[in-house]
Amino acid sequence: MSDHKNINSLSAGGLLISLGIVYGDIGTSPLYTLRAIFNTVSDSGQPITPLLVLGALSCIIWTLTLQTTIKYVVITLRADNRGEGGIFSLYSLVRKKAKWLVIPAVIGGCALLADGIITPSITVTSAIEGLQVKFPSLQIIPIVLTIIIFLFVIQQFGTSLVGKLFGPIMFLWFATLGVLGLLYIVHDYSVLKALNPYYAVQLISTNPMALVILGGVFLCTTGAEALYSDLGHCGRKNIRISWIFVKITLILNYLGQGAWLLAHPNYNDKLNPFYQLVPHQYLLPLVALATVAAVIASQAMITGSFTLISEAVRLNLWPKVKINYPSNQKGQIYVPSINWLLCAGCIIVVLIFKRSIDMEGAYGLAINLTFLATTILVAVFMRVKKVPTYIVVLFLTIYGLLELAFLVGNMTKFFHGGFVTVLIGSLLFTVMWGWYAARKIKNRFVKYVEIDDYYQIISELSDDETVAKYSSQLVYLTSANFKTEIESKIMYSILQKEPKRADIYWLVHVDVVDEPFCREYKVEFLIPGKLIRIDFKLGFREEQRVNLLFRKVVEELVKNGEVDITSQYKSLNRHKIAGDFRFVLLEKHLSKFAKLSFYERTVMHYYFVLKRLSLSEERSFGLDSSYVEIEKVPLIFVTPDDIELSRLPV
Repeated sequence: MSDHKNINSLSAGGLLISLGIVYGDIGTSPLYTLRAIFNTVSDSGQPITPLLVLGALSCIIWTLTLQTTIKYVVITLRADNRGEGGIFSLYSLVRKKAKWLVIPAVIGGCALLADGIITPSITVTSAIEGLQVKFPSLQIIPIVLTIIIFLFVIQQFGTSLVGKLFGPIMFLWFATLGVLGLLYIVHDYSVLKALNPYYAVQLISTNPMALVILGGVFLCTTGAEALYSDLGHCGRKNIRISWIFVKITLILNYLGQGAWLLAHPNYNDKLNPFYQLVPHQYLLPLVALATVAAVIASQAMITGSFTLISEAVRLNLWPKVKINYPSNQKGQIYVPSINWLLCAGCIIVVLIFKRSIDMEGAYGLAINLTFLATTILVAVFMRVKKVPTYIVVLFLTIYGLLELAFLVGNMTKFFHGGFVTVLIGSLLFTVMWGWYAARKIKNRFVKYVEIDDYYQIISELSDDETVAKYSSQLVYLTSANFKTEIESKIMYSILQKEPKRADIYWLVHVDVVDEPFCREYKVEFLIPGKLIRIDFKLGFREEQRVNLLFRKVVEELVKNGEVDITSQYKSLNRHKIAGDFRFVLLEKHLSKFAKLSFYERTVMHYYFVLKRLSLSEERSFGLDSSYVEIEKVPLIFVTPDDIELSRLPV
């Protein structure tokens, strides 16, 4: 618990760390936001007028205020799950309220992952494009791809070392943004009028291209979700205080770009207003700094994707995948399959779109869906916390309308690249939904029996020397939540499949709880010395190493004299040698006789394909394969009663 308090306390180090971890994505948005807006405007032939510039800037400033400051920094950061944030942490807090809440959680999670593919592509490309200001004929794609591949290759070594450098570099980046903006604001103070929301309202109500402009404006807030996702790494107070500095420097930079646009109404898409603010002699150092900031933004997105997937696995929303822990730092994880999936996605996006200005269409749409999903889940969380109904309705109305307006704006980019994000997000959605739905179908067919009906026969089998001993200690993983029940398939495996005699039968149950870090267990002696059940309660961020956890509990029980695991073979018993352990895993398959609807059959077939691609049960539970027996059982038993048969007379 001390660690938790530590993280949440306000400190200079904590502020610096939050600058490095949290704000990479939102901090690099000045590289492309204004260019995206005015590129679409100039393409349509609409002149760049002071009213248009002030209106767009006002939209940006008020989006940062309403969306990032009020929704995320003030409201959503309150929804912490024992110090952890992120869409799945939020879902864990409210999932008992209604079953349908899994839908926004899954959509939000998939959209965040899709965003993890677009973010590195667009930020690194925008940064490197600054070189073309000085070297117009330079081919930047090879440079961009080299940086992106390098970024994904270093993930496996852990990022704690680089992480220490992130804070100071991002501090320098934000300070530079603020100074560059100020240099131009002093030339034209009229740009400060944009702080007045009147100009935003006027632009939205009178400009025929308002929705398209909103699609571009939305890019200024794309990193807001990271403020909540990284709550566990930085703590609420550090994020709230550092955001003040970040927001001021971002607004100064946008106002500076606005002042440059007011002075250069003949803007064309060959120019990026951001790089036009930079004195010529400082261009190369700034491109270098922008590139490092882009890499940091991408790093935060990738780390976020790893955390997201590891939580999804524990919450049974994603197939079991290999998760590595490259360093001892809390929260440092590496998921190889997701790393290379994101890497391939980034390379494809860069090769398809080539210029950052063409990627802007694909960007924004995904994160917009995450924002909407978060709004729904936060509203439910407010109800859980007994917030007055009128405040919840107000929150839902304001953010529902605001985000739907952005969604419509972003949909105008659908055919200009937006479809790529939707396609990636949809593919990820089928995986999450298929895995979740298949589990629901499977659970419907799991038949439980009363375990105490079998106490006598288990005791007798354990002592029956006419049956060859299968193992001294026999362990089954059970999904029965109550100690009074057991799956009928486990009893079938012990008594009928091949009668399995053992000195002690163990039942192990793992329950993933709604808090992030929890490691507790409970032991029930169902038949003293013969049948023992262990229940583990593990947090959704804990690694499920059942093998080690089980061994630890058995050692405790032996030490306390509660159980004797000495081998019962006379020769071994004489020398006090421990008996052997064997795990039996029951692997379900779909028999061709199973009565399922077309939808259910499709889901189950997809599930078995995903299962083949994912980690095996024994590896996902951290079991040693030399002690594991896999027994195949049909998902649905077809009984002779289901078959009609007529006997012919002889």
